[in-house]
Amino acid sequence: MKSDLLEQASDIVKDPLLLVNLVSQRVRQLNSGRAPLIPTRPSMGVADIALTEIIEGKIRLIEKPAP
Repeated sequence: MKSDLLEQASDIVKDPLLLVNLVSQRVRQLNSGRAPLIPTRPSMGVADIALTEIIEGKIRLIEKPAP
């Protein structure tokens, strides 16, 4: 995982715990066969793909209102 991608993604998702959960959920999806939403390079890991998708606005956190 590249630290510059992590830094850029943390500017978008301010809460570190939410960012970790969002990235790990997307990593699970990618590992289970889902296609990346961005063009990828062979040197990119799945965490890099997930972070880049967040940075480019391809995936985002949708907050549900509290009951």
